[in-house]
Amino acid sequence: MAVHQSAIKRHRQSLKRRAGNRETKSRIKTLIKKAQRAIEMKDQEAVTVQLREANRALDTAVGKGILKRNTASRWFSRLARLAHRTASTS
Repeated sequence: MAVHQSAIKRHRQSLKRRAGNRETKSRIKTLIKKAQRAIEMKDQEAVTVQLREANRALDTAVGKGILKRNTASRWFSRLARLAHRTASTS
């Protein structure tokens, strides 16, 4: 365990940040799953809303440094591609 006061504080801060980052990532994954469910149900209105929410959450996470820009882009691209495929087939 850390001995110096500054190291103890940094450890405490890292635990708080880790918890917040995990919470944010979990929320993003939940939003992505909701969007996928809306796509499966072929509810175009819900798909639009869910995609917007997922994209907003991904952009926020990138801005805060929780996710890398390419990771967020890849996740959103997959969602958008899935939505487009199901919209064009129905």
